[in-house]
Amino acid sequence: MTEQGDKQGKKAESKEEEWKKKYKEEIKEEVIEEIKQRRQENQKKKKKEYRKKKEASKDKQPVMSHLEELRKRLITCAIAIGVGFALSYGFKEKLFKILTSPLEKLMQSGDKLIYTSLPEAFFTYIKVSFLFGILIASPVIIYQLWAFIAPGLYKKEKSTFLPIIFLSSLFFAAGSLFGYFVVFPLGFKFFLSFATETIRPLPSMKEYLSFAAKLLLAFGVCFELPLVLTALAKLGIVSVAFLKKNRKYALLLFFVTSAILTPPDIISQVMLAIPLALLYELSIFGAKIFGKKKEDKEQPNNSDENKKEEKEKETETKK
Repeated sequence: MTEQGDKQGKKAESKEEEWKKKYKEEIKEEVIEEIKQRRQENQKKKKKEYRKKKEASKDKQPVMSHLEELRKRLITCAIAIGVGFALSYGFKEKLFKILTSPLEKLMQSGDKLIYTSLPEAFFTYIKVSFLFGILIASPVIIYQLWAFIAPGLYKKEKSTFLPIIFLSSLFFAAGSLFGYFVVFPLGFKFFLSFATETIRPLPSMKEYLSFAAKLLLAFGVCFELPLVLTALAKLGIVSVAFLKKNRKYALLLFFVTSAILTPPDIISQVMLAIPLALLYELSIFGAKIFGKKKEDKEQPNNSDENKKEEKEKETETKK
């Protein structure tokens, strides 16, 4: 009985030792697997971080290239303005006379423009030369703007954007010419009518230039209204019904904006607000013709064509 008991005890001890060995091996395997999983996770995280850094560097390169291109475009525009300024300064007296001719025609014999401080005439001629220099350099500026924007546009966007640039310059010139040939004579005639035998008008060069430049700029910008509203109607942001419904609010807005943009006199404000009202009606007509119709809204966008164009642009940028 004792021998059998000893044998059974030895078997039990051997089983316990075997179980302990198995348990230790299982624990080792689990620990090894955990370590492997952690290593794999760390490797995946490192790969993700490396990819993110790579993508960020790729994104930074186009931004830097765009900034370099923008810098070159701005330098060429500045050189063009400088050349235009140098050419204009050679004819500064003639250019200033062209600008003051609407006033000089209405002034009495013997009346002339004056300057009240010693450097006023010099700085006025510099400002006139700078303004005409920008006007001379405007084709170069428009071309540089188009050359910078065009690579990021699709073919359809290019076909719509190019006429907008041409028409915007045309409308701006029309507004400035309207202010020069129509508003200036009427406004100056009204202002000079306050002269009496004891009161004489003595306009200075500086005041006249600031007054004329503000009016010409205001009329040029406000004449862009039909183009802006027609473009918004074509994009589907504004409809013809919306423009007709809010006509009365638009008229109120025109008088407020004309009071802000023009010098503080009623004549110039009214002379700007009335053309704006007419241009608003013209923009409604343009929205009817070129506005986005319901059929165009229901049609889906040509995403495949856009994707192909994006791939072509990416290949061009890589080259």
